[in-house]
Amino acid sequence: MADAKPSVPLKGLFLRLRPLLRLIRGFRGSPEAIAGGFSLGLFLALTPTVGIQIIVAIFLATLFKLSRPAALISVMITNPLTVPPIFTFNYWVGSLFFDGPSVREVYGYFIRITGQMARLDFWEVGAQLKVFVQASREMLLPLIFGSLVVASISALLSYILLVRFLWFLKLRKERKIQLFKIRKKAQSPPASDD
Repeated sequence: MADAKPSVPLKGLFLRLRPLLRLIRGFRGSPEAIAGGFSLGLFLALTPTVGIQIIVAIFLATLFKLSRPAALISVMITNPLTVPPIFTFNYWVGSLFFDGPSVREVYGYFIRITGQMARLDFWEVGAQLKVFVQASREMLLPLIFGSLVVASISALLSYILLVRFLWFLKLRKERKIQLFKIRKKAQSPPASDD
């Protein structure tokens, strides 16, 4: 019993994230630009900007010279399946500071508007935004405040973790290249002095 290895739940998480991390690692740009783009997209995904998230992500990533592909990948976290749980959680966080309808009522509202948004065409940005903004006034303040809190914390943490991870990978790759060059040089025959 004492020799049993403890299970590592993070290993399963990293195995599931491996394809995404490989994709992100392949983006061009500095680790800071890639992590910044991802964090920007995550921030926008967690705020109630449904319908204009992609446009805003591309514009801001271009403006701040961040990775547009990384921003687009992370902004896609918000989709018709994830809107109700994400924004209900954000609302719950905001409701800790401001009064509003019950969390159950808000979740039902998000389920209804997600159904309406799923029937709209992708390019009907104005209609998507209109459906989302028609929330009751009592719900908007806790939702916006909670979304800003959750989005800010998530974006900051994702930036810190991703920039460290990308620098680790970059330095590891550089070390492997240097080792390869050293081994290749050691294996090559010495030059003759003819």
